[in-house]
Amino acid sequence: MDEKMSLTVADAVDYKGHPADKSRTGGWVPAALSLGIEICERLSTMGIAVNLVTYLGGTMHLPSATSANVVTDFMGTSFLLCLLGGFLADSYLGRYLTIAIFAMVQMLGTCLLAVSTKLPQLRPPPCKYTNLTQCEQANSFQMGILYLSLYLIALGTGGLKSSVSGFGTDQFDEKNEKEKAQMAYFFNRFFFVISTGTLMAVTVLVYIQDEVGRSWGYGICSASMFIALMIFFSGTKRYRYKKCSGSPIVHICQVVSAASAKKTAKLPSDISLLYEDLPEASRIHHTDQFRFLDKASVVTEDDYRQGSFMMNPWKLCAVTRVEEVKKMIRLLPIWATTIIFWTTYAQMITFSVEQATTMERTIGHFQIPAGSLTVFFVGAILISLAVYDRFIIPLCKKWRGEPGFTNLQLIGIGLFLSAMGMAAAAVVEVKRLSVAKKYNETTTLPITVFYLIPQFFLVGAGEGFIYTGQLDFFITQSPKGMKTMSTGLFLTTLSLGFFFSSLLVSIVKATTGSSDKQGWLGEHINKGRLDCFYGLLAALSFFNFGLFLLSAAWFRKKTVKQAPETEIIVKESTIEEKC
Repeated sequence: MDEKMSLTVADAVDYKGHPADKSRTGGWVPAALSLGIEICERLSTMGIAVNLVTYLGGTMHLPSATSANVVTDFMGTSFLLCLLGGFLADSYLGRYLTIAIFAMVQMLGTCLLAVSTKLPQLRPPPCKYTNLTQCEQANSFQMGILYLSLYLIALGTGGLKSSVSGFGTDQFDEKNEKEKAQMAYFFNRFFFVISTGTLMAVTVLVYIQDEVGRSWGYGICSASMFIALMIFFSGTKRYRYKKCSGSPIVHICQVVSAASAKKTAKLPSDISLLYEDLPEASRIHHTDQFRFLDKASVVTEDDYRQGSFMMNPWKLCAVTRVEEVKKMIRLLPIWATTIIFWTTYAQMITFSVEQATTMERTIGHFQIPAGSLTVFFVGAILISLAVYDRFIIPLCKKWRGEPGFTNLQLIGIGLFLSAMGMAAAAVVEVKRLSVAKKYNETTTLPITVFYLIPQFFLVGAGEGFIYTGQLDFFITQSPKGMKTMSTGLFLTTLSLGFFFSSLLVSIVKATTGSSDKQGWLGEHINKGRLDCFYGLLAALSFFNFGLFLLSAAWFRKKTVKQAPETEIIVKESTIEEKC
Protein backbone atom coordinates (compact mmCIF):
# COMPACT_ATOMS: atom_id res chain seq x y z
CA MET A 1 0.00 0.00 0.00
CA ASP A 2 2.78 2.47 0.96
CA GLU A 3 4.67 1.62 -2.23
CA LYS A 4 1.58 2.37 -4.31
CA MET A 5 1.06 5.69 -2.55
CA SER A 6 4.67 6.69 -3.25
CA LEU A 7 4.02 6.29 -6.99
CA THR A 8 1.05 8.68 -6.97
CA VAL A 9 0.51 12.33 -6.09
CA ALA A 10 -1.74 12.63 -3.06
CA ASP A 11 -3.77 15.71 -4.06
CA ALA A 12 -3.88 15.24 -7.84
CA VAL A 13 -5.75 13.03 -10.32
CA ASP A 14 -5.27 12.09 -13.97
CA TYR A 15 -7.70 12.82 -16.81
CA LYS A 16 -9.82 9.80 -15.83
CA GLY A 17 -10.12 10.93 -12.22
CA HIS A 18 -7.76 8.29 -10.84
CA PRO A 19 -4.83 9.17 -8.52
CA ALA A 20 -2.10 10.72 -10.69
CA ASP A 21 0.77 8.36 -11.47
CA LYS A 22 4.09 10.19 -11.05
CA SER A 23 5.75 8.25 -13.86
CA ARG A 24 3.01 8.99 -16.41
CA THR A 25 1.73 12.44 -15.48
CA GLY A 26 3.12 15.85 -14.60
CA GLY A 27 6.65 17.14 -14.72
CA TRP A 28 8.39 19.74 -16.83
CA VAL A 29 7.07 18.70 -20.28
CA PRO A 30 3.32 18.92 -19.47
CA ALA A 31 3.95 22.21 -17.64
CA ALA A 32 5.76 23.61 -20.69
CA LEU A 33 2.77 22.83 -22.93
CA SER A 34 0.77 25.53 -21.14
CA LEU A 35 3.46 28.16 -21.81
CA GLY A 36 2.40 28.39 -25.46
CA ILE A 37 -1.00 29.67 -24.27
CA GLU A 38 0.73 32.34 -22.16
CA ILE A 39 2.95 33.49 -25.05
CA CYS A 40 -0.10 33.87 -27.32
CA GLU A 41 -2.05 35.68 -24.60
CA ARG A 42 0.80 38.19 -24.25
CA LEU A 43 1.12 38.44 -28.03
CA SER A 44 -2.57 39.29 -28.39
CA THR A 45 -3.08 41.56 -25.36
CA MET A 46 0.11 43.61 -25.66
CA GLY A 47 0.15 43.57 -29.47
CA ILE A 48 -3.28 45.17 -29.37
CA ALA A 49 -2.73 47.50 -26.39
CA VAL A 50 0.55 49.18 -27.43
CA ASN A 51 -0.68 50.05 -30.93
CA LEU A 52 -4.42 50.47 -30.40
CA VAL A 53 -4.18 54.19 -29.63
CA THR A 54 -2.77 54.88 -33.12
CA TYR A 55 -5.67 52.97 -34.72
CA LEU A 56 -8.27 54.80 -32.63
CA GLY A 57 -6.84 58.20 -33.54
CA GLY A 58 -5.64 57.59 -37.10
CA THR A 59 -8.44 55.34 -38.40
CA MET A 60 -11.44 55.73 -36.08
CA HIS A 61 -10.69 59.49 -35.68
CA LEU A 62 -11.20 59.60 -31.92
CA PRO A 63 -9.71 62.47 -29.86
CA SER A 64 -6.40 61.87 -28.07
CA ALA A 65 -7.80 61.63 -24.53
CA THR A 66 -10.69 59.39 -25.63
CA SER A 67 -8.30 57.03 -27.42
CA ALA A 68 -6.13 56.78 -24.29
CA ASN A 69 -9.15 55.96 -22.13
CA VAL A 70 -10.36 53.23 -24.49
CA VAL A 71 -6.96 51.51 -24.16
CA THR A 72 -6.72 51.85 -20.36
CA ASP A 73 -10.33 50.68 -19.88
CA PHE A 74 -9.58 47.64 -22.05
CA MET A 75 -6.46 46.78 -20.06
CA GLY A 76 -8.13 47.49 -16.71
CA THR A 77 -11.02 45.19 -17.56
CA SER A 78 -8.63 42.45 -18.69
CA PHE A 79 -6.93 42.33 -15.31
CA LEU A 80 -10.13 42.81 -13.31
CA LEU A 81 -11.69 39.78 -15.01
CA CYS A 82 -8.81 37.69 -13.62
CA LEU A 83 -10.85 37.58 -10.40
CA LEU A 84 -13.76 36.03 -12.30
CA GLY A 85 -11.47 33.51 -13.97
CA GLY A 86 -9.85 32.61 -10.65
CA PHE A 87 -13.24 32.20 -8.96
CA LEU A 88 -14.54 29.87 -11.69
CA ALA A 89 -11.31 27.84 -11.70
CA ASP A 90 -11.25 27.44 -7.91
CA SER A 91 -14.95 26.76 -7.39
CA TYR A 92 -16.42 25.09 -10.47
CA LEU A 93 -14.38 24.48 -13.63
CA GLY A 94 -10.85 23.70 -12.50
CA ARG A 95 -7.82 25.25 -14.19
CA TYR A 96 -7.74 22.97 -17.27
CA LEU A 97 -11.31 23.76 -18.41
CA THR A 98 -10.90 27.44 -17.49
CA ILE A 99 -7.81 27.72 -19.72
CA ALA A 100 -9.49 25.85 -22.60
CA ILE A 101 -12.73 27.88 -22.50
CA PHE A 102 -11.19 31.33 -22.09
CA ALA A 103 -8.48 30.67 -24.69
CA MET A 104 -11.25 30.01 -27.19
CA VAL A 105 -13.02 33.20 -26.10
CA GLN A 106 -9.85 35.22 -26.69
CA MET A 107 -9.31 33.52 -30.05
CA LEU A 108 -12.86 34.50 -31.05
CA GLY A 109 -12.21 38.10 -29.94
CA THR A 110 -8.99 38.49 -31.95
CA CYS A 111 -10.71 36.92 -34.99
CA LEU A 112 -13.58 39.43 -34.72
CA LEU A 113 -11.08 42.28 -34.30
CA ALA A 114 -9.27 41.17 -37.47
CA VAL A 115 -12.58 41.26 -39.36
CA SER A 116 -13.57 44.67 -37.95
CA THR A 117 -10.26 46.23 -39.05
CA LYS A 118 -10.54 44.66 -42.52
CA LEU A 119 -14.08 45.59 -43.58
CA PRO A 120 -14.47 49.24 -44.75
CA GLN A 121 -18.06 49.26 -43.44
CA LEU A 122 -16.73 48.90 -39.88
CA ARG A 123 -14.61 52.06 -39.89
CA PRO A 124 -15.17 55.68 -40.98
CA PRO A 125 -13.92 56.95 -44.37
CA PRO A 126 -10.24 57.98 -44.56
CA CYS A 127 -9.47 61.59 -43.67
CA LYS A 128 -6.74 63.77 -45.17
CA TYR A 129 -6.94 66.47 -42.51
CA THR A 130 -4.45 66.61 -39.62
CA ASN A 131 -7.07 68.24 -37.40
CA LEU A 132 -9.31 65.43 -36.17
CA THR A 133 -12.26 67.78 -35.60
CA GLN A 134 -12.61 68.00 -39.40
CA CYS A 135 -12.74 64.18 -39.75
CA GLU A 136 -15.79 61.95 -39.49
CA GLN A 137 -15.61 59.90 -36.29
CA ALA A 138 -16.61 56.24 -36.10
CA ASN A 139 -20.33 55.81 -35.52
CA SER A 140 -21.93 53.89 -32.66
CA PHE A 141 -22.30 50.66 -34.68
CA GLN A 142 -18.62 50.70 -35.75
CA MET A 143 -17.48 51.41 -32.19
CA GLY A 144 -19.88 48.73 -30.89
CA ILE A 145 -18.25 46.01 -33.02
CA LEU A 146 -14.80 47.23 -31.94
CA TYR A 147 -15.79 47.19 -28.26
CA LEU A 148 -17.34 43.72 -28.60
CA SER A 149 -14.11 42.30 -30.01
CA LEU A 150 -11.92 44.11 -27.44
CA TYR A 151 -13.94 42.96 -24.45
CA LEU A 152 -14.13 39.38 -25.71
CA ILE A 153 -10.33 39.52 -25.73
CA ALA A 154 -10.39 41.06 -22.23
CA LEU A 155 -12.65 38.27 -20.99
CA GLY A 156 -10.35 35.64 -22.48
CA THR A 157 -7.28 37.31 -21.00
CA GLY A 158 -8.86 37.44 -17.54
CA GLY A 159 -9.65 33.73 -17.54
CA LEU A 160 -6.22 32.75 -18.85
CA LYS A 161 -4.03 34.88 -16.62
CA SER A 162 -5.71 33.58 -13.48
CA SER A 163 -5.03 29.92 -14.31
CA VAL A 164 -2.03 29.36 -16.60
CA SER A 165 0.72 29.79 -13.99
CA GLY A 166 -1.28 27.81 -11.41
CA PHE A 167 -1.92 24.97 -13.84
CA GLY A 168 1.79 24.85 -14.64
CA THR A 169 2.69 24.49 -10.95
CA ASP A 170 0.00 21.79 -10.55
CA GLN A 171 2.24 19.55 -12.66
CA PHE A 172 4.83 19.37 -9.85
CA ASP A 173 4.69 17.66 -6.48
CA GLU A 174 5.95 20.08 -3.81
CA LYS A 175 6.67 17.15 -1.47
CA ASN A 176 9.17 15.71 -3.95
CA GLU A 177 12.51 17.55 -3.82
CA LYS A 178 13.32 16.87 -7.49
CA GLU A 179 9.95 18.13 -8.70
CA LYS A 180 10.10 21.07 -6.31
CA ALA A 181 13.36 22.16 -7.97
CA GLN A 182 11.71 21.75 -11.40
CA MET A 183 8.82 23.95 -10.24
CA ALA A 184 11.27 26.71 -9.25
CA TYR A 185 12.80 26.44 -12.71
CA PHE A 186 9.32 26.72 -14.23
CA PHE A 187 8.60 29.91 -12.27
CA ASN A 188 11.92 31.45 -13.32
CA ARG A 189 11.14 30.77 -16.97
CA PHE A 190 7.50 31.87 -16.70
CA PHE A 191 8.29 35.60 -16.42
CA PHE A 192 10.84 35.19 -19.22
CA VAL A 193 8.08 33.70 -21.39
CA ILE A 194 5.80 36.64 -20.58
CA SER A 195 8.57 39.06 -21.58
CA THR A 196 9.26 37.08 -24.78
CA GLY A 197 5.61 37.28 -25.79
CA THR A 198 5.55 41.01 -25.06
CA LEU A 199 8.79 41.55 -27.02
CA MET A 200 7.34 39.77 -30.06
CA ALA A 201 4.16 41.82 -29.74
CA VAL A 202 5.84 45.25 -29.65
CA THR A 203 8.26 44.47 -32.48
CA VAL A 204 7.14 41.87 -35.03
CA LEU A 205 3.38 42.17 -34.51
CA VAL A 206 3.29 45.98 -34.40
CA TYR A 207 5.40 46.13 -37.58
CA ILE A 208 2.97 43.78 -39.36
CA GLN A 209 0.01 45.89 -38.19
CA ASP A 210 1.53 49.11 -39.52
CA GLU A 211 3.23 47.90 -42.69
CA VAL A 212 1.19 44.88 -43.86
CA GLY A 213 -2.22 45.44 -42.32
CA ARG A 214 -3.92 45.34 -38.93
CA SER A 215 -6.22 42.53 -39.98
CA TRP A 216 -3.11 40.42 -40.74
CA GLY A 217 -1.61 41.25 -37.35
CA TYR A 218 -4.76 40.35 -35.43
CA GLY A 219 -5.35 37.30 -37.62
CA ILE A 220 -1.89 36.02 -36.66
CA CYS A 221 -2.87 36.36 -32.98
CA SER A 222 -6.01 34.29 -33.57
CA ALA A 223 -4.17 31.62 -35.58
CA SER A 224 -1.33 31.36 -33.05
CA MET A 225 -3.81 30.90 -30.19
CA PHE A 226 -5.49 28.09 -32.16
CA ILE A 227 -2.13 26.34 -32.60
CA ALA A 228 -1.30 26.85 -28.90
CA LEU A 229 -4.68 25.36 -27.95
CA MET A 230 -4.02 22.27 -30.06
CA ILE A 231 -0.63 21.86 -28.35
CA PHE A 232 -2.29 22.34 -24.97
CA PHE A 233 -4.96 19.72 -25.71
CA SER A 234 -2.26 17.26 -26.86
CA GLY A 235 -1.08 16.96 -23.26
CA THR A 236 -4.51 16.13 -21.80
CA LYS A 237 -3.55 12.55 -20.88
CA ARG A 238 -0.28 13.66 -19.27
CA TYR A 239 -1.57 16.47 -17.06
CA ARG A 240 -2.21 16.32 -13.35
CA TYR A 241 -5.48 17.87 -12.24
CA LYS A 242 -6.28 19.38 -8.87
CA LYS A 243 -9.82 19.21 -7.51
CA CYS A 244 -11.77 22.44 -6.99
CA SER A 245 -11.24 23.51 -3.38
CA GLY A 246 -13.49 26.56 -3.26
CA SER A 247 -12.69 30.23 -3.77
CA PRO A 248 -10.97 32.33 -1.08
CA ILE A 249 -13.37 35.14 -2.04
CA VAL A 250 -16.23 33.00 -0.70
CA HIS A 251 -14.32 32.39 2.55
CA ILE A 252 -13.77 36.14 3.00
CA CYS A 253 -17.46 36.84 2.37
CA GLN A 254 -18.40 34.17 4.90
CA VAL A 255 -16.23 35.74 7.62
CA VAL A 256 -17.60 39.24 6.94
CA SER A 257 -21.17 37.92 6.84
CA ALA A 258 -20.81 35.96 10.08
CA ALA A 259 -19.13 38.88 11.88
CA SER A 260 -21.87 41.27 10.71
CA ALA A 261 -24.65 38.90 11.77
CA LYS A 262 -23.12 38.64 15.26
CA LYS A 263 -22.12 42.29 15.67
CA THR A 264 -24.03 42.46 18.99
CA ALA A 265 -22.46 39.26 20.33
CA LYS A 266 -20.03 39.62 23.23
CA LEU A 267 -16.49 38.35 22.74
CA PRO A 268 -15.43 35.82 25.39
CA SER A 269 -12.49 36.71 27.62
CA ASP A 270 -11.11 33.22 27.05
CA ILE A 271 -10.18 32.76 23.38
CA SER A 272 -10.35 29.01 23.78
CA LEU A 273 -14.13 29.42 23.61
CA LEU A 274 -13.91 30.66 20.02
CA TYR A 275 -14.84 28.10 17.38
CA GLU A 276 -12.10 26.14 15.62
CA ASP A 277 -12.45 22.96 13.56
CA LEU A 278 -9.15 22.71 11.65
CA PRO A 279 -6.37 20.23 12.57
CA GLU A 280 -3.66 21.62 14.85
CA ALA A 281 -1.06 21.59 12.08
CA SER A 282 -3.24 23.77 9.82
CA ARG A 283 -4.25 26.38 12.40
CA ILE A 284 -3.31 30.04 12.59
CA HIS A 285 -3.15 31.37 16.14
CA HIS A 286 -5.54 34.08 17.25
CA THR A 287 -4.39 37.73 17.15
CA ASP A 288 -5.84 40.83 18.82
CA GLN A 289 -5.89 42.95 15.67
CA PHE A 290 -9.24 43.68 13.91
CA ARG A 291 -11.13 42.12 16.81
CA PHE A 292 -14.53 42.93 15.33
CA LEU A 293 -13.95 40.01 12.95
CA ASP A 294 -13.52 37.63 15.91
CA LYS A 295 -17.29 37.73 16.37
CA ALA A 296 -17.54 35.41 13.37
CA SER A 297 -16.06 32.69 15.64
CA VAL A 298 -18.33 33.30 18.63
CA VAL A 299 -20.64 30.33 19.27
CA THR A 300 -24.18 31.41 20.19
CA GLU A 301 -27.53 29.72 20.82
CA ASP A 302 -28.44 30.29 17.15
CA ASP A 303 -25.74 27.79 16.18
CA TYR A 304 -27.76 25.05 17.91
CA ARG A 305 -30.90 23.57 16.41
CA GLN A 306 -33.06 21.21 18.41
CA GLY A 307 -30.25 20.75 20.89
CA SER A 308 -27.61 19.73 18.35
CA PHE A 309 -24.76 21.81 16.97
CA MET A 310 -25.30 22.90 13.33
CA MET A 311 -22.29 24.51 11.65
CA ASN A 312 -23.23 27.05 8.95
CA PRO A 313 -20.11 28.70 7.42
CA TRP A 314 -22.08 31.89 6.72
CA LYS A 315 -22.96 32.24 10.41
CA LEU A 316 -19.96 30.67 12.16
CA CYS A 317 -16.33 30.56 11.02
CA ALA A 318 -13.26 28.89 12.45
CA VAL A 319 -10.61 31.07 14.09
CA THR A 320 -8.15 30.14 11.34
CA ARG A 321 -10.55 31.39 8.65
CA VAL A 322 -10.91 34.69 10.52
CA GLU A 323 -7.14 35.03 10.94
CA GLU A 324 -6.68 34.43 7.20
CA VAL A 325 -8.93 37.40 6.49
CA LYS A 326 -7.02 39.49 9.05
CA LYS A 327 -3.75 38.66 7.28
CA MET A 328 -5.22 39.78 3.97
CA ILE A 329 -6.39 43.07 5.53
CA ARG A 330 -2.84 43.75 6.76
CA LEU A 331 -1.65 43.64 3.15
CA LEU A 332 -4.06 46.36 1.97
CA PRO A 333 -1.91 49.47 2.73
CA ILE A 334 0.94 48.06 0.60
CA TRP A 335 -1.59 46.96 -2.00
CA ALA A 336 -3.11 50.45 -2.22
CA THR A 337 0.23 52.25 -2.63
CA THR A 338 1.27 50.12 -5.61
CA ILE A 339 -1.77 51.05 -7.74
CA ILE A 340 -0.29 54.36 -8.93
CA PHE A 341 2.64 52.58 -10.59
CA TRP A 342 0.30 50.94 -13.09
CA THR A 343 -1.24 54.34 -13.80
CA THR A 344 2.18 55.57 -14.91
CA TYR A 345 2.63 52.32 -16.85
CA ALA A 346 -0.59 53.10 -18.71
CA GLN A 347 0.93 56.31 -20.08
CA MET A 348 3.68 54.28 -21.77
CA ILE A 349 1.17 52.51 -24.02
CA THR A 350 -1.09 55.51 -24.62
CA PHE A 351 0.21 59.10 -24.57
CA SER A 352 3.85 58.11 -24.99
CA VAL A 353 2.92 56.20 -28.17
CA GLU A 354 0.96 59.26 -29.36
CA GLN A 355 4.04 61.38 -28.72
CA ALA A 356 6.07 58.98 -30.87
CA THR A 357 3.65 59.34 -33.82
CA THR A 358 4.47 63.07 -34.03
CA MET A 359 8.27 62.67 -33.87
CA GLU A 360 11.01 61.69 -36.33
CA ARG A 361 11.23 57.88 -36.29
CA THR A 362 13.36 57.00 -39.29
CA ILE A 363 16.72 55.20 -39.22
CA GLY A 364 18.07 55.36 -42.76
CA HIS A 365 15.17 54.24 -44.92
CA PHE A 366 13.41 52.32 -42.14
CA GLN A 367 10.64 53.95 -40.11
CA ILE A 368 10.17 52.63 -36.59
CA PRO A 369 6.47 51.94 -35.85
CA ALA A 370 5.32 54.22 -33.03
CA GLY A 371 4.06 51.26 -30.99
CA SER A 372 7.45 49.56 -31.26
CA LEU A 373 9.04 52.25 -29.08
CA THR A 374 7.82 50.15 -26.16
CA VAL A 375 10.65 47.74 -27.03
CA PHE A 376 12.83 50.02 -24.88
CA PHE A 377 10.31 49.46 -22.10
CA VAL A 378 10.54 45.66 -22.40
CA GLY A 379 14.32 45.88 -22.82
CA ALA A 380 14.58 47.85 -19.58
CA ILE A 381 12.64 45.11 -17.76
CA LEU A 382 14.97 42.39 -19.01
CA ILE A 383 18.12 44.46 -18.35
CA SER A 384 17.06 45.40 -14.81
CA LEU A 385 16.25 41.78 -13.96
CA ALA A 386 19.56 40.58 -15.42
CA VAL A 387 21.57 43.22 -13.51
CA TYR A 388 19.73 42.39 -10.31
CA ASP A 389 20.26 38.64 -10.74
CA ARG A 390 23.89 38.72 -11.85
CA PHE A 391 25.33 41.67 -9.92
CA ILE A 392 23.13 43.00 -7.11
CA ILE A 393 22.23 39.63 -5.55
CA PRO A 394 25.88 38.43 -5.39
CA LEU A 395 26.98 41.78 -3.91
CA CYS A 396 24.23 41.65 -1.28
CA LYS A 397 25.26 38.11 -0.37
CA LYS A 398 28.89 39.20 -0.04
CA TRP A 399 28.37 42.43 1.91
CA ARG A 400 25.16 41.84 3.87
CA GLY A 401 24.83 38.07 3.87
CA GLU A 402 21.35 38.38 2.35
CA PRO A 403 20.20 37.19 -1.11
CA GLY A 404 19.27 40.56 -2.58
CA PHE A 405 16.65 43.11 -1.57
CA THR A 406 13.50 42.29 0.35
CA ASN A 407 10.21 42.32 -1.52
CA LEU A 408 9.23 45.66 0.05
CA GLN A 409 12.57 47.18 -1.01
CA LEU A 410 12.01 45.95 -4.59
CA ILE A 411 8.55 47.55 -4.61
CA GLY A 412 10.01 50.82 -3.27
CA ILE A 413 12.70 50.89 -5.97
CA GLY A 414 10.04 50.31 -8.63
CA LEU A 415 7.84 53.12 -7.32
CA PHE A 416 10.76 55.57 -7.16
CA LEU A 417 11.93 54.75 -10.70
CA SER A 418 8.42 55.21 -12.10
CA ALA A 419 8.14 58.62 -10.40
CA MET A 420 11.47 59.61 -11.95
CA GLY A 421 10.19 58.32 -15.30
CA MET A 422 7.17 60.63 -15.15
CA ALA A 423 9.40 63.58 -14.22
CA ALA A 424 11.64 62.79 -17.22
CA ALA A 425 8.56 62.49 -19.44
CA ALA A 426 7.38 65.95 -18.37
CA VAL A 427 10.79 67.49 -19.22
CA VAL A 428 10.91 65.80 -22.64
CA GLU A 429 7.34 66.91 -23.43
CA VAL A 430 8.28 70.54 -22.73
CA LYS A 431 10.99 70.18 -25.40
CA ARG A 432 8.62 68.44 -27.86
CA LEU A 433 5.90 71.08 -27.43
CA SER A 434 8.39 73.89 -28.03
CA VAL A 435 9.23 72.30 -31.39
CA ALA A 436 5.53 71.74 -32.16
CA LYS A 437 4.81 75.45 -31.74
CA LYS A 438 7.42 76.32 -34.39
CA TYR A 439 6.12 73.74 -36.90
CA ASN A 440 2.40 73.98 -36.33
CA GLU A 441 1.23 72.43 -39.60
CA THR A 442 3.85 69.67 -39.79
CA THR A 443 2.63 66.16 -38.99
CA THR A 444 6.14 64.84 -38.26
CA LEU A 445 8.13 67.16 -36.02
CA PRO A 446 11.89 67.57 -36.57
CA ILE A 447 12.77 66.05 -33.19
CA THR A 448 14.06 62.52 -32.74
CA VAL A 449 11.82 59.97 -31.08
CA PHE A 450 14.80 58.74 -29.03
CA TYR A 451 14.13 61.61 -26.60
CA LEU A 452 11.41 59.30 -25.24
CA ILE A 453 13.87 56.55 -24.25
CA PRO A 454 14.46 57.84 -20.65
CA GLN A 455 10.78 57.64 -19.71
CA PHE A 456 10.37 54.20 -21.28
CA PHE A 457 13.57 52.94 -19.65
CA LEU A 458 12.88 54.29 -16.15
CA VAL A 459 9.28 53.04 -15.97
CA GLY A 460 10.31 49.74 -17.61
CA ALA A 461 13.10 49.18 -15.09
CA GLY A 462 10.60 50.09 -12.38
CA GLU A 463 8.28 47.34 -13.60
CA GLY A 464 11.10 44.81 -13.49
CA PHE A 465 11.53 45.50 -9.76
CA ILE A 466 7.94 46.12 -8.70
CA TYR A 467 6.47 43.13 -10.58
CA THR A 468 8.77 40.62 -8.89
CA GLY A 469 8.50 42.44 -5.56
CA GLN A 470 4.70 42.57 -5.58
CA LEU A 471 4.27 38.96 -6.63
CA ASP A 472 6.71 37.74 -3.98
CA PHE A 473 5.18 39.96 -1.28
CA PHE A 474 1.59 38.88 -1.83
CA ILE A 475 2.45 35.18 -2.19
CA THR A 476 4.74 34.99 0.86
CA GLN A 477 2.71 37.23 3.17
CA SER A 478 -0.75 35.84 2.43
CA PRO A 479 -2.01 32.83 4.42
CA LYS A 480 -1.57 29.36 2.94
CA GLY A 481 -5.30 28.92 2.40
CA MET A 482 -5.50 32.06 0.26
CA LYS A 483 -2.54 31.77 -2.11
CA THR A 484 -4.78 32.09 -5.17
CA MET A 485 -6.30 35.21 -3.64
CA SER A 486 -2.82 36.72 -3.32
CA THR A 487 -2.39 36.57 -7.11
CA GLY A 488 -5.81 38.17 -7.46
CA LEU A 489 -4.76 41.01 -5.14
CA PHE A 490 -1.66 41.59 -7.26
CA LEU A 491 -3.63 41.66 -10.51
CA THR A 492 -6.23 44.08 -9.10
CA THR A 493 -3.48 46.67 -8.61
CA LEU A 494 -2.90 46.53 -12.38
CA SER A 495 -6.63 46.79 -13.09
CA LEU A 496 -7.24 49.71 -10.72
CA GLY A 497 -4.11 51.46 -12.00
CA PHE A 498 -5.50 51.45 -15.55
CA PHE A 499 -8.97 52.51 -14.39
CA PHE A 500 -7.46 55.32 -12.30
CA SER A 501 -5.63 56.50 -15.42
CA SER A 502 -8.97 56.73 -17.27
CA LEU A 503 -10.53 58.58 -14.35
CA LEU A 504 -7.60 60.99 -14.05
CA VAL A 505 -7.63 61.75 -17.78
CA SER A 506 -11.39 62.45 -17.65
CA ILE A 507 -11.04 64.72 -14.59
CA VAL A 508 -8.10 66.65 -16.07
CA LYS A 509 -9.86 67.02 -19.42
CA ALA A 510 -13.03 68.32 -17.73
CA THR A 511 -11.29 70.72 -15.33
CA THR A 512 -8.70 72.22 -17.69
CA GLY A 513 -10.72 72.32 -20.90
CA SER A 514 -13.96 73.92 -22.04
CA SER A 515 -16.04 74.31 -25.21
CA ASP A 516 -13.75 77.00 -26.57
CA LYS A 517 -10.35 75.69 -25.37
CA GLN A 518 -8.69 72.29 -25.40
CA GLY A 519 -7.05 72.26 -21.96
CA TRP A 520 -4.21 69.89 -21.06
CA LEU A 521 -5.70 66.93 -22.92
CA GLY A 522 -7.96 67.00 -25.94
CA GLU A 523 -8.15 66.54 -29.69
CA HIS A 524 -4.40 66.52 -30.39
CA ILE A 525 -1.41 66.39 -28.06
CA ASN A 526 0.41 69.12 -30.06
CA LYS A 527 -2.25 71.63 -28.96
CA GLY A 528 -2.47 70.50 -25.35
CA ARG A 529 -0.27 70.52 -22.24
CA LEU A 530 0.71 66.89 -21.82
CA ASP A 531 3.78 68.12 -19.92
CA CYS A 532 1.50 69.42 -17.15
CA PHE A 533 -0.34 66.10 -17.02
CA TYR A 534 2.96 64.23 -16.75
CA GLY A 535 4.06 66.68 -14.06
CA LEU A 536 0.86 65.99 -12.12
CA LEU A 537 1.51 62.24 -12.35
CA ALA A 538 5.10 62.73 -11.20
CA ALA A 539 3.89 64.70 -8.16
CA LEU A 540 1.28 62.05 -7.34
CA SER A 541 3.90 59.31 -7.76
CA PHE A 542 6.38 60.96 -5.37
CA PHE A 543 3.59 61.58 -2.83
CA ASN A 544 2.50 57.95 -3.17
CA PHE A 545 6.13 56.85 -2.68
CA GLY A 546 6.11 58.65 0.68
CA LEU A 547 2.88 56.88 1.66
CA PHE A 548 4.43 53.57 0.66
CA LEU A 549 7.44 54.17 2.93
CA LEU A 550 5.06 54.82 5.85
CA SER A 551 2.99 51.73 5.02
CA ALA A 552 6.10 49.56 4.72
CA ALA A 553 7.38 50.83 8.08
CA TRP A 554 3.99 50.06 9.67
CA PHE A 555 3.95 46.59 8.15
CA ARG A 556 7.47 45.75 9.34
CA LYS A 557 7.00 47.10 12.86
CA LYS A 558 3.57 45.60 13.43
CA THR A 559 4.10 42.86 15.97
CA VAL A 560 1.34 40.34 16.11
CA LYS A 561 0.37 39.17 19.55
CA GLN A 562 -0.17 35.44 19.40
CA ALA A 563 -2.30 33.50 21.76
CA PRO A 564 -0.81 30.65 23.80
CA GLU A 565 -0.72 27.38 21.92
CA THR A 566 -3.94 26.11 23.44
CA GLU A 567 -6.44 24.01 21.62
CA ILE A 568 -9.37 26.13 20.51
CA ILE A 569 -12.36 23.82 20.04
CA VAL A 570 -16.07 23.77 20.68
CA LYS A 571 -17.08 21.61 23.59
CA GLU A 572 -20.80 21.11 23.76
CA SER A 573 -20.75 20.73 27.54
CA THR A 574 -19.06 24.12 27.93
CA ILE A 575 -21.55 25.87 25.68
CA GLU A 576 -24.51 24.23 27.30
CA GLU A 577 -23.29 25.25 30.76
CA LYS A 578 -22.78 28.82 29.55
CA CYS A 579 -26.23 28.94 28.00
